[in-house]
Amino acid sequence: MAAVAEQTTAFALAEKSKLIKSLRRFDMVFFTVCAFVGLDTLGTVASNGAQGFFWLVLLALLFVAPYMLVMAEVGSAFTMEGGPYEWVKLAFGRVHAGIAAILYWVTNPLWVGGSLAFIATDAWRANVFGIGHGSLGDYVFKLLFIWISIGVAIVSLRYGKWIPNLGGILRIVVLGFFSITVLIYGIKHGVAGFGASDLSPTKAVFLGLVPVLLFNYVGFELQNGAAEEMDNPQHDVPVSVLQSGIIGVLLYVIPIFGIILVLPTSQVTGIGGFIDAVTKTFSVYGGAAHTLLVLMTICFVGTLVTSGAVWMIGSDRIQAVAAYDGSFFPWFGVFNRKLGTPVRVNVMSGVVSSIFSIAAVAFFNNGEDSAFQVVLDIAISTTLISYVWIFPAALKLRFTHPEVARPYRVPGRYGMWIGSLLITAWVTLGSFVAVFPGVLEKIFGVGYNFKDNWGVGRGRFELYTLVTLAVILVFGIVGYFAGSDVRREAVMIEGDRPEPTELPPGALPVP
Repeated sequence: MAAVAEQTTAFALAEKSKLIKSLRRFDMVFFTVCAFVGLDTLGTVASNGAQGFFWLVLLALLFVAPYMLVMAEVGSAFTMEGGPYEWVKLAFGRVHAGIAAILYWVTNPLWVGGSLAFIATDAWRANVFGIGHGSLGDYVFKLLFIWISIGVAIVSLRYGKWIPNLGGILRIVVLGFFSITVLIYGIKHGVAGFGASDLSPTKAVFLGLVPVLLFNYVGFELQNGAAEEMDNPQHDVPVSVLQSGIIGVLLYVIPIFGIILVLPTSQVTGIGGFIDAVTKTFSVYGGAAHTLLVLMTICFVGTLVTSGAVWMIGSDRIQAVAAYDGSFFPWFGVFNRKLGTPVRVNVMSGVVSSIFSIAAVAFFNNGEDSAFQVVLDIAISTTLISYVWIFPAALKLRFTHPEVARPYRVPGRYGMWIGSLLITAWVTLGSFVAVFPGVLEKIFGVGYNFKDNWGVGRGRFELYTLVTLAVILVFGIVGYFAGSDVRREAVMIEGDRPEPTELPPGALPVP
């Protein structure tokens, strides 16, 4: 079995020489846990009550499990920097890879500057100290939140990796302590509970919740954005994917089960569900309840910061790889020689995120405007759309590159076919529902009031959605044409590619 023959560029080889091996298996597990487990959507899932829990568990079996197996194979066999971009390029060509990369990347600055920054601000003002809507403090808090996330992505991965590591551990501590508190609360006060009939699935909840659950359950490929900075990706990727997947699913299932036990569904809000449950259950600590609530809120905000940071670390690298490979503006393909990070893409992400956040506060009623919510919704759904390229690429590589050594293979004669097609079907469904909500509801006879759900009519919704997608795609296509000179300097590497430098402890690369 051979290593993959890779077509790259002279520019890429120059930038790869700046990469520094720094990710060990421990780092990769907590990096992926940090990417996989987002506390910002716990309330949205829990607000659907027992049905939300039912679909959470079912998708863990029918989406997460095959997703882990497929990513373990492709991630350990094709270990080039930029992971998903390179997989799609090998399978379908640079044009498709460039589109997948821009869709994968653009979600994250808009998610950080939109959803995460606003949820963090709301939690902080409710439980730590007041921040007036639209005040100077409001702008400062959101911008600090954004640029802390960006700063983690900018610093050398040798040191920056400890923030995602801390974020992963923080999730275990926060959700573990919360789960113990729920148990104490249930023993002392009883629980709201739910019957077996409440678990009965309905088409309405399924169609409304699928995109949220799928958005929760992605991230196993993100670590491969830094594949050539891993110590031993062939051996560590399968193990880290398995371990982080098990930890991640438990970190969703246990606390959401606790929330729906403690709070009646009517009391769980989409944004504040987790903090609502914390506020209620922490009453068991008497006079210490407020102090513990403040500490839990600070930790909650910390998990949101690390969520943004880890996705920036991975997706910014993927976009930088697209640039030095000639599929995006070449200027963004430069890695900093001292830090070994794509600082130019990092800064672009921070600027986009900041502009988006400032505009939401200043011009769109602190993000409450319906038009802004529609644009935000589709913008943060583009990563889901990118998987329509990434997952089939994993399947195709099994047959177009059978000679490549695979330390791990999806088990079973048809395992790769079943797993890849199943997860592709899920993300296709989720993407369709995100872009065209209400269509499947109409087909299946499910009541759906479009104006009540979105605050705008279908015509305006689709206009905002399709224009947003068009702008993103045009940006990516223009970037692709801008990389034509880079693509002309093609280089073929037959298996043995230049390896990143491994530095002694405490050392920095020479400029």
